[in-house]
Amino acid sequence: MSGDTHLRRKSRTSGFTRPRNSAGTLGAVRLTQFWQRMEMQFGSVYAYSVAKDYVIGELGGRTVEQALADGERPKTIWVAVCATFDVPAALR
Repeated sequence: MSGDTHLRRKSRTSGFTRPRNSAGTLGAVRLTQFWQRMEMQFGSVYAYSVAKDYVIGELGGRTVEQALADGERPKTIWVAVCATFDVPAALR
């Protein structure tokens, strides 16, 4: 990947970092919605731990962070998270 796709910014709620999206405004909105849903499902701190540490088979044996860094769409990653964890229908 190129330059700024690997830049990270600190989350306001934890010491974990969110990958920065360089796909433009639409990509950033989708990424923001993805992280909001992750936080709603797992909590503001644990969401980043899950993203960093949990290997998901439906993502080809990658973590959420790895899939995002590889350019996978946030929606695709969210579908994999929903399939892996017991995510309520209201968040899907």
